[in-house]
Amino acid sequence: MPDVREIPHRSYEKADLAADLRWWDAANYLTIAQIYLQDNVLLREPLAVEHIKPRLLGHWGTSPGLSAIYAVLNRIIADTGTEWLYVTGPGHGGPALVANTYLEGTYSEIYPHISRDADGVRRLCRQFSTPGGIPSHVSVQTPGSIHEGGELGYALVHAAGAAYDHPDLVVACVVGDGEAETGPLAGSWKIPAFLNPARDGAVLPILHLNGAKIAGPTVLGRSTDAEISDYLGGQGWRPVFVEGTDPAAVFGDLRAAIVEAHRTIRAVQALARTDGAQPDDAQPDTGWPAIVLRTPKGWTGPKVVDGKKIEGTHWAHQVPLSGVRENPEHLEILEKWLRSYRPEELFDADGAVVEQISSLAPAGDLRLGATPYANGGRLLRPLRLPPIGNYALEIDEPGVVVHETTRVLGEFMRDIYRENSTPDGGGTFRLFCPDETTSNRLGAVFEETDRCWQLPTTDFDDGLSASGRVMEVLSEHLCQGWLEGYTLSGRHGLFATYEAFAMVSASMVVQHTKWLQHATSLPWREPVASLNILLTSTCWRNDHNGFSHQGPGLIDLVLPLAPDVVRVWLPPDSNTLLSIADHCFRSRDHVNVLVADKQPHLQYLTLDEANEQAAAGASIWPWAGTERAGIRSGDLSGVDAGAPDIVLAGAGDVPTQEILAAAQLLREWVPYLRTRVVNVLDLMALLPHADHPHGLPEDRFIELFTRDTDVVFAFHGYPRAVHQLLHGRTHPGRFHVRGFNEQGTTTTPFDMVVLNRMSRYHLVLEALARSRRAPEKGAELAEYCRAQLARHHDHVREHFEDLPEVRDWVWSPAH
Repeated sequence: MPDVREIPHRSYEKADLAADLRWWDAANYLTIAQIYLQDNVLLREPLAVEHIKPRLLGHWGTSPGLSAIYAVLNRIIADTGTEWLYVTGPGHGGPALVANTYLEGTYSEIYPHISRDADGVRRLCRQFSTPGGIPSHVSVQTPGSIHEGGELGYALVHAAGAAYDHPDLVVACVVGDGEAETGPLAGSWKIPAFLNPARDGAVLPILHLNGAKIAGPTVLGRSTDAEISDYLGGQGWRPVFVEGTDPAAVFGDLRAAIVEAHRTIRAVQALARTDGAQPDDAQPDTGWPAIVLRTPKGWTGPKVVDGKKIEGTHWAHQVPLSGVRENPEHLEILEKWLRSYRPEELFDADGAVVEQISSLAPAGDLRLGATPYANGGRLLRPLRLPPIGNYALEIDEPGVVVHETTRVLGEFMRDIYRENSTPDGGGTFRLFCPDETTSNRLGAVFEETDRCWQLPTTDFDDGLSASGRVMEVLSEHLCQGWLEGYTLSGRHGLFATYEAFAMVSASMVVQHTKWLQHATSLPWREPVASLNILLTSTCWRNDHNGFSHQGPGLIDLVLPLAPDVVRVWLPPDSNTLLSIADHCFRSRDHVNVLVADKQPHLQYLTLDEANEQAAAGASIWPWAGTERAGIRSGDLSGVDAGAPDIVLAGAGDVPTQEILAAAQLLREWVPYLRTRVVNVLDLMALLPHADHPHGLPEDRFIELFTRDTDVVFAFHGYPRAVHQLLHGRTHPGRFHVRGFNEQGTTTTPFDMVVLNRMSRYHLVLEALARSRRAPEKGAELAEYCRAQLARHHDHVREHFEDLPEVRDWVWSPAH
């Protein structure tokens, strides 16, 4: 922790308070101007209808409170020289944050055309919520932001993710009382159970209660101080209440509350970082400080409009005066409202913010809009990754060795933890998982670190410690949100979850993808580590888990999203998983979805072959087909691309096994039928190259799948996903896709593929029906497949396990 200056424990000096209130006036003025004005933005002449935007968009209600906190934080940062990040949960506080970053100078530094003069203020206002401009959220375009707030519920979890392993950082996180009603936010209050003051920064929640959301009151806004204190206290916080309507009094009390909170935070951290400190020193005795701020909604705005109370009610939530262009009385109220901030004293003759206000901002990167913690690529350092060859499986023959596919990834991540730890007990990599790390066969990480736990422990606990750095909490929202905050502020990690329950936080994936999509178009946003999501315990292998645990829907969710951001990987075995994981940990600005089941599976590729397959995205497995039977190499030179009678394709571990088993049956029964087996590892390779950077060029696609041969495709997820990807390819109607069709229960592994009609027997029947020529023994093979399906039906119900020839099947090149 750096040596920082102490804040004098005293009330505001009169001059300092007056100065900070003028900053607040300037921020409020610019907020209103952004919402309403397209011209005459400094009110150098009387306000007229033509100065008003034709479409009034934006939110005023939360903005004055956000700007008040900003002004007070400026003062504290300037006094102490400490590093802060400002995360604002209220979704539409965008104009307030834009206004404040403009006042401090950051905005004009990043966007020089928004200059610090009258023309710049005009452009600032005209860009807000207009075509080609900026949205009303605290979006990716807003300096100092890692959190848009468009979808409510994630402010506090993003704040915690940013604080982990950043020991010098304090994250001031404003939680709106509307946002506080969401499930993710309610879960986020559990931060004290996971935040370690010995190695982490701190989170200072500021629960901003202005009493109303868009059309009615909020629960916490109508709750008593005692009720709120009990609620937060039970989660590990010690709230201090600041409330009022008089700006000077509120500013004084708010500053005192933040000063005292900062003192407490530093005291706790100093104790925890003392040589010989014990784990019990890791938490403050009376809870982490939190602030509850009660101010009127739409504070300092119109009190009454058309006889209706506005300030302090939900009517102030968005645009308090909506009829300004049509109603002269509303126009007059707006002008009086704007002039109440005395803009002639806020801006000089050239339209620049007066020096008495702009000088209040902290210096350089200490400004809230300039902090590198909100532009995490500035802090990002590449992971030190051990060679994946250290963990690779030896594969002499494909489809013979059985191994739990994800176990090697746990061993890889164990050593990533080791290689990327810091002397203070922190690091730059974390695994986030909803209480399922061991279940997902990633337990090797516990050879290097424990589960993070700051609450009391018992003798029978397994692998819990204050120093642990595996983040387990039974909430997909928290796990993914922590990782998002962690990566956006400059670190690396992985979120591992059961496949079906990734849908709990699926909307967060969409939001993060949108953030990265726009971030890549902003030169000042440095690239950040990718969001890596491992889906395991998949729909095909659930053992005791039933239908509720069977759902591959996240694949469908991400496929339509930004092609420059989204990647979907379906490694069929351990070595391909290692190759893809190594790539994903090195990548930047992507959302990588890896689907790999945790159960024992057949293994197919050597590491060198896996690396080649990963680079290619999709490839022919010549040893599995009959074009050049028995050949391991991918070299098909001299083979006519249109030669196969049928193409068998697989994407995913279980589909790959079933395709291979089908290929073996065809080889055994009808060896003269020319089959080709293709494995698809990178799902985006199926897209036309013009639609996705990983899409295969058309000539390569034809080289794999031919131009007109029918393709029987076994797919991990919903068949429609593959059909969607193939749109625009040559003769896409020849692809016959089998996959998950919402048929499931607690049953045997093979029964799952039978229920969904993706078993080897169904695939053979499809291949026989679709092949270019009817094989002589095709009818006999078809009858055998139907008989096997009938035998399976009876066998699993009598013996509760799969047929021996299915259960013990391995690839046999002898056939």
